[in-house]
Amino acid sequence: MTGGPDFPGAPDPANELASDQSSLDPRDFRNALGTYATGVTIITAADDAGNPHGLTCNSFTSVSLNPPLVLWSLVVYSRNMSVFQNASHFAVNVLGTSQQALAVKFATPSSRKFEGVEWTPGLGGAPLLSGGVANFQCRTVDRYYGGDHVIFLGAVESYSYNRHEALLFARGKYGRFVGE
Repeated sequence: MTGGPDFPGAPDPANELASDQSSLDPRDFRNALGTYATGVTIITAADDAGNPHGLTCNSFTSVSLNPPLVLWSLVVYSRNMSVFQNASHFAVNVLGTSQQALAVKFATPSSRKFEGVEWTPGLGGAPLLSGGVANFQCRTVDRYYGGDHVIFLGAVESYSYNRHEALLFARGKYGRFVGE
């Protein structure tokens, strides 16, 4: 498939890099994207048996204020894909500067991510982690395939936040905002 109805003959961006049609070096492209500082989140959901699952994510962003929509993306070969594909709800837990170790723990493949982690079940059983800067409880509205990722669109049904400092990530490192 090429281009789509609006751009006939143009390369399909969803398949361009995967099919070696792009002149971009994937590693260098990732490094360039890494120059953009993001917040750090842990996305959580419960499986069909009610067991908690989660992963560190920096692809979270707002989409719309009215209706309140957010999105995040997950690589298609993630071991957590089936949990998030089947969950009615997910939670976005925005981490604070004191939670770098938690970010690293949830970025590392393990069946013991929730050991020693304080949390409560939110909507749909999605875990709400204690000590963060904010959380967004979302009903999964849709999923879209984009290249090697699935983009999850969520309707925010509940949220909370505080004035603590958010953890940031850029150039492969964690940090904090330095302002005036």
